[in-house]
Amino acid sequence: MISRKKTREIAIGTVTIGGSNPVAVQSMTNTPADDVEATLRQITELAAAGCRIIRVAVPHQKAVKAFRRITEQSPLPVVADIHFQASYAVAAIEAGADKVRINPGNIGGKEKVAAVVDAAKAAGVPIRIGVNSGSVEHDILAKHGSPTSSALVESARRYIAMMESFSFDNLVLSIKASDVLTTIEACRMLSDECDYPQHIGITESGTVRSGTIRSSVGLGTLLAEGIGDTIRVSLSGDPVREIYAAKEVLKSLGLASGPTVIACPTCGRTQIDVAMLAEKVEAMVAGITAPVKIAVMGCVVNGPGEARDADIGIAGGRNKAQIFVKGEPVETLPYERVLESLRQRINEMVNSMQ
Repeated sequence: MISRKKTREIAIGTVTIGGSNPVAVQSMTNTPADDVEATLRQITELAAAGCRIIRVAVPHQKAVKAFRRITEQSPLPVVADIHFQASYAVAAIEAGADKVRINPGNIGGKEKVAAVVDAAKAAGVPIRIGVNSGSVEHDILAKHGSPTSSALVESARRYIAMMESFSFDNLVLSIKASDVLTTIEACRMLSDECDYPQHIGITESGTVRSGTIRSSVGLGTLLAEGIGDTIRVSLSGDPVREIYAAKEVLKSLGLASGPTVIACPTCGRTQIDVAMLAEKVEAMVAGITAPVKIAVMGCVVNGPGEARDADIGIAGGRNKAQIFVKGEPVETLPYERVLESLRQRINEMVNSMQ
């Protein structure tokens, strides 16, 4: 059992992070910022996949106008992502943002930050301070020589002090680097210094393949140490894949429930396409929240035995597949019928858990 760092609770619309609340998965839309319909479609897809908080970029005036319509119709709390323009942050708050993300270092100085804080106070919404390796102030970089973990934390410390000087502590902290070890160390240091909830992730982590691996290493390490209240797996491509990856990280650490699909690595005995079958099973159970463990094994020789800890599974043979429950065979079917039978049995299992 992981002992999580006790942070203060912060409400982001209908979702509260920190305290003893579950780690919330979030993502960011990549549709054109002023395309309301496309953005809402993507938000709906992300919500169905398990996303709980969504961030939307507000980079120009057209996006500001679209943002109000997005917040009015979004099924998820919406975070406005702002760079350089404090006026856009204020406008987004007035348009219904549930949180704003700013980097105080590029928003135009202390007076501009104060204007954003005043708007957030009036609306009762939090601000996420974002610090990453590409935005550390010049004097801090000169002091440390590069965006080290200590440099990132010093930058975050400066911004926290600025916010607190405005008597504002409705804060979420985010401190990221594209380097996994730098991110881990920086988040550890920040966690030791304060009790603000942390949004954790590896910035610019990469493609679906490499980014998932690097994010899993970084986020998994921090979450296993009890650090992290909301997470994003940042991937290039379809953001729905970010949600799938984030959920698997959380489930692997016992921090979220839901179906787990395991599959054998295959060998010379394999007579079915295990990878394809496992992907179909994952898609089939994507909407389930019950903690069902499902195995997809490549042969009946030792598949059921090796996957005895699974609630249910299938083991493939030539033209046929065997369904087993807790390691015991219960049915042998032609290959083309096995998925439908598995679906029915899983649904019965899930219904019995409710």
